[in-house]
Amino acid sequence: MNSHELFHTLHQLSRHLTNTLNEALKPLGLYGAQWSVIFVLKTKGSLTQKELCDYLFVEAPPMTRTIQRLVKQGYVRQVPGKDKREKLIQLTDLALTMFPEWERTVLETNQSLLKHLPEQTQEELFHFQKGWLAQLL
Repeated sequence: MNSHELFHTLHQLSRHLTNTLNEALKPLGLYGAQWSVIFVLKTKGSLTQKELCDYLFVEAPPMTRTIQRLVKQGYVRQVPGKDKREKLIQLTDLALTMFPEWERTVLETNQSLLKHLPEQTQEELFHFQKGWLAQLL
């Protein structure tokens, strides 16, 4: 197998999944990158911007823009952390209210993307991806 073809196909798949999610979230005023931040904050609680960057494998400048958009939309706020330089990012009450609708849209989109992939294949793919990611970290 040619590794160029493997990674090219992975990149194409990733772009397709990202674009499909963006289209689904667009009517709700969100993009996939914003959903990722919201989802992580909902599942892990308040985090610093650096922690978000590290967890999502996103560089600081795009993360800063994403957080600024979410602040402007009223979905996250920045609160002082342990020292003056640290700011924790946390969801607002508005985001917590909107979360079920966003999550429903994401789950419906995911299900439509997976409808032709048998359950066992989905589980195998999940375990393979998780194992590969763990090896890379």
